[in-house]
Order: sequence, then C-alpha cells, then structure tokens
Amino acid sequence: MNSSDIRTIRLHNQQLAKPTMTSPGEIVKWLGAVQAQDYAAAKWSVSLRLQNVTDKNIEEAFNKGEILRTHVMRPTWHFVLPEDILWMLELTAPRVRMSLSHYDRKLELTDQFLSRCFDVILKSLRGGNFLTRLQLSEQLAKNNISATGQRLGHIMAHAELSGLICSGPRIGKQFTYANLTERAPNAKQLSREESLKTLATRYFTSHGPAQVKDFAWWSGLSMKDAQEARMRVAALTSRDVNGKTYWFISEGKEKKAVDNRAFFMSLYDEYTIAYKDRVDISEERYVEKFITMGNALTGVMLFDGNVIGTWKRELSKDSVALTLSPLRTFTSDEQGGFAQMAERYKTFLGKSSVSITYVKT
Repeated sequence: MNSSDIRTIRLHNQQLAKPTMTSPGEIVKWLGAVQAQDYAAAKWSVSLRLQNVTDKNIEEAFNKGEILRTHVMRPTWHFVLPEDILWMLELTAPRVRMSLSHYDRKLELTDQFLSRCFDVILKSLRGGNFLTRLQLSEQLAKNNISATGQRLGHIMAHAELSGLICSGPRIGKQFTYANLTERAPNAKQLSREESLKTLATRYFTSHGPAQVKDFAWWSGLSMKDAQEARMRVAALTSRDVNGKTYWFISEGKEKKAVDNRAFFMSLYDEYTIAYKDRVDISEERYVEKFITMGNALTGVMLFDGNVIGTWKRELSKDSVALTLSPLRTFTSDEQGGFAQMAERYKTFLGKSSVSITYVKT
C-alpha cells in the first residue's frame, strides 16, 4: 500500500468514487457525521456522495428532521442522524465543553447561569415551537437574561452539547432551534463501550485507511479513548506505510480505479478535514496552508484524490460562475473532468448555465 492506494480506497469508502446511496440520511449515517459549519458547502458535500440529489432535496431532508445539525465531536456544527445524536453527544460533549471553558469564564457562563438560560430556552421551544437565535435572545431578555453576540452563541452551543436542543427547519434562510426530545424522539442511548465501538466502526469503514490520530482528531476524543475505540473493532485491518499505521475495514477485494475523478470540494469536506495527517492527499501540504486561511478560502479542487487547486463561485439568478485556480498546469483529462463537475454543480444548484474561468495562482 502507498499514498496512491490510500487515496483510491478513501475515494471508494467515502462514496465519492461510485456513489450507490440515494438519501442524505444514508450518507450521514455511513460517514458517522458530516462537518457542517458552512451549511451550503455541507449540502454539496453530501450530494457528491449520492445519486441524482439536488440542493433542494437535501434542504427538504433537513427541514423534515431526517438529518440534524448540532455542535458535536469538535466545537463546530455537524450533520448527524436523529437516532445518533444523543449517544454521540454523551460520548464527545465533555471534551468540547473543555475547549470552551476559557471563553465561558470570560463570558461569565457559570453552571447556575446556564441552567437559568436552559429553563427559558426549553420553555420557549416546548410544543413544537421552532425559534431563531434572535427570537430566543428576546425570550431570554424577557426573563432578565442578557444574551447577545458571542455570549448568546456559547449559551446555545452549551444547550446543544447538553442534549437539550438541536436544529429545527429553516424559515427562509434563517436557522431555527428545536427541542431535541421532540425533534428526535427515537434517539438511541448507548453505553460508553458501545458508543466507542460504533463511532470507530463508522469512521474506519467510511474514512479508512486512516491512522488512530486521524480518528482522534475527527471525533474529538483523546488518543487514549481513540485507541480503546479502535481496539473494540475486531474487523479492522492495518497496513504500515512510511512508518505510519493505517487502519481500515477490508472487504477482501481490491479497490479499482474510480469513475469520478474530478471534484469541486469544500475545504471542510470529510475527505479533506477528517484527518489529522493530510500528507497523502496534498502535495507540499497545500491543505494545511489552506486551512490556516480559514473562511478566506472554502473550496479546493480534487483530481484522483489529490488537492490540485482552489475554486470559488459567484451566483446569479439563473447561472453560476466558477473561478478555478490551479496549483499547476492541468492536463486535458483534468480540464475535462472539472468541466463535467461544473455541469453537475449547476444541476445541483438548479441553475440553467455555468461558466468557468481559469486564473493563475
């Protein structure tokens, strides 16, 4: 096994090479969770792994509560299934809270204060009410609780991490919150041991080959817990590559070349963000450089599993204009592949036309 093999297997395991699933819920379950702080990009990431699914289809699934969006695993939003949300929170929320503790002290978010906030929030959402963050801020203010800006954001994050609230349907372009018990009435609760095994099984099945430190980064677990989780999955196979141990679920058959070779991908797509060590997918560690740019750059171009450029979009009523910035000169196969992907992106967005402009980096 070498880096090329790792890329090929990951493209198959992440359902990018030959998508076989048809619903957002299927792919979110397969991946375990999908990073979703950039909501529009996360919908596109989900669609890349499905057959004939549009932005509208995924929006409908989200509004119906077939997939939920909440803070879990790391201090950022993820798509998760309603049935998985509680056990995932119980397993990973303690370490997320630790990462927020410094700001909690600065914002004077004591346990007693948060408990008061939670009472107001739950009362406001009871009975199937879906309220925006601004509306909940107003409800808190009516109860003499000052909560705006960053302070409000942390209050809501703690309510999510406590398993009290999650995403509701969008109202126009506005996100709402829902009572988690009402939104996910069939949420499962697992023992710690079952949770570790389930999360590790999904990660190494869908993201492998991967190192244990990759799983620890993705899940937010400590290395000790990540190692324990890995050992609970008896079906894992390992390979040593350049002094590193990679783990994956072996299907007993060789992964062949991929059908889909070119992708416009979010920088926060599971293919790029879900690994601590990204050297196998990025020459000269381009991905690491891009991540340091934060929201200044949100799109990367992938070909045969390698990050080879960046992209951005500009939308109008009926069209989408794509600006592509290759990191090197593209071959004719690469240009043809990205032209096909541009058509797919146009269809996903429901636009009538797409244009491509290449610029030098």
